[in-house]
Amino acid sequence: MTTQQYLVLHLTDSTGSPLPQDEDQRMLESWAQEGSDAGTLGLGAPVAGRDQAKSVVVRDGRTIITDGPFPEFKEWFAGYDLLEAESIEEAAEYMGKHPTAVAGRVLILPVVKLPWEQET
Repeated sequence: MTTQQYLVLHLTDSTGSPLPQDEDQRMLESWAQEGSDAGTLGLGAPVAGRDQAKSVVVRDGRTIITDGPFPEFKEWFAGYDLLEAESIEEAAEYMGKHPTAVAGRVLILPVVKLPWEQET
């Protein structure tokens, strides 16, 4: 069985359905247990809100640090998970059970090697 690692980003989304805290907790605990039992779920965590965020860029050799995300940033990055799955479809099926899929939006990105890490 060959698996691929995936980075999952949890985003807020105003079109999502609000979940009562007890339902959110029940779904999250069930999802985490399933992932742990299957060996699918790796590291993950929620992140702090915009008021604690920083943006960092380097321009003309100067490091510029500003508060929060850019103003056009509509969704907020609420957390992340690392998954192992045989396919992105399998990862998506599993992530469909996460409360963020109901209340927000989940992005799934395959983890790839840097160009200099590629096998030749």
